[in-house]
Amino acid sequence: MLRAIGNRPTSLLALVALACPAAAHEPITTKLTWTLEISRIVYKHCVSCHHEGGAAMSLVTYDEARPWAKAIRDEVAERRMPPWGVVKGFGTFRDDRSLTEPEIEMLILWVEGGAPKGDDIYLPAAPKFTIAAAQAEPRGIEARGEIRLDRAIVATGVAPRAMQAGAQMRIIARLPDGAIANLIWLRNTGSEWKRVFYFREPLALPKGTLIAVDSGAALIVTGKPGE
Repeated sequence: MLRAIGNRPTSLLALVALACPAAAHEPITTKLTWTLEISRIVYKHCVSCHHEGGAAMSLVTYDEARPWAKAIRDEVAERRMPPWGVVKGFGTFRDDRSLTEPEIEMLILWVEGGAPKGDDIYLPAAPKFTIAAAQAEPRGIEARGEIRLDRAIVATGVAPRAMQAGAQMRIIARLPDGAIANLIWLRNTGSEWKRVFYFREPLALPKGTLIAVDSGAALIVTGKPGE
């Protein structure tokens, strides 16, 4: 959700100022268009929050997204949006909402090229939104600092607990044979990222594994989503 510019919270009024439409004579210098490439990126990564009745302003249509083009460019370029926060390559997760480098580049080039709409014939169907069912509080093992497992577990995810906005958290597991498993690395964390990060594949951690949390506290989840 578009809530911050730089490292400081930004008021809605300031974001509205950024959202002023460009002049009608702004030159178009890109072949990237909303209807062909950009809407597909936005639908995949953004509109789960950015839709009418959602957590932030709607970006479902071109007319809704176009005034926010430069703010979108700045937020994705700084990796503040979508609010995922996990460092790539340090653990793998389901439902990864982060943008790939090519997607970020396309969004930036589209905005800087005049943010053209394109032909409606190429526009994909808009996503449909449903109210997500409430999930049970995850269960697992609380970890702060270093803990050594007194029994084997199958870890299915990580739920950050005590964290301050802007803090980082890295968690590793040192197995009894000396192998290292990178569980998660969260950076520039905000309150909106207090969620469960489920691993793409469950991770078997034997008895004697040392789990190290470099700041804050986390729940090492041992149940599947919804359990």
